[in-house]
Amino acid sequence: MHEEIERNIRKSNPFPVMGKALNNSNSLLMDFTAHNKKLLAIDLKDTDIFNKHVFDLLAERNKEFGWGGYLENREIYKRSTHFQQGEPRNFHLGIDVWAKAGSSVYCPMAAKVHSFADNNNFGDYGPTIILEHQIGNNVIYTLYGHLSRKSLNNLHEGQLIEKGDKFCEIGPYPENGDWPPHLHFQVMKDMLGNKGDFPGVCSASQLEKYKSICINPEVFIT
Repeated sequence: MHEEIERNIRKSNPFPVMGKALNNSNSLLMDFTAHNKKLLAIDLKDTDIFNKHVFDLLAERNKEFGWGGYLENREIYKRSTHFQQGEPRNFHLGIDVWAKAGSSVYCPMAAKVHSFADNNNFGDYGPTIILEHQIGNNVIYTLYGHLSRKSLNNLHEGQLIEKGDKFCEIGPYPENGDWPPHLHFQVMKDMLGNKGDFPGVCSASQLEKYKSICINPEVFIT
């Protein structure tokens, strides 16, 4: 479905979004599905408790990052009515990288700022930046959610950002949408007319539609 674009992305040798490649030595693959019984035993609506769960786990395994979640059917969106209006939205369309607030985020390839916004609802993205990239004959968009508010300072649409430049950082809660600190990173072929926002989670009935738009972001972080 996305094979040509994914080949061209690999050929471009993207800079790791977190500044270093995530691997077994520095990161932990995390499970936020119903199979994770420890997760089901905590109050996810309490961000302090949720935060402790995430970062205690990373500390126990001596890892700097947790990551994962592309197309994962997650339990954690039940914490917010933002995802539960009408048909529940539980399928995650990007990858999350769980790391300390203030962790730097880098531009994976030459880009211009498509749009940005502070999506300030409980459980939403909080401060969000979307970049536009030319890949061969294709245009793709990368979305960075749950940032610090200061990441939006001095930005303007059309602003050029070079490959490898630090251009934002992971935000603290509650300003990041009230989540344990992490980056929501997503790659799209089409913005569907959106600016400063794009669905990061979809319902089961919409999954095939969004799978055709949202590319696996793993190549940009590993």
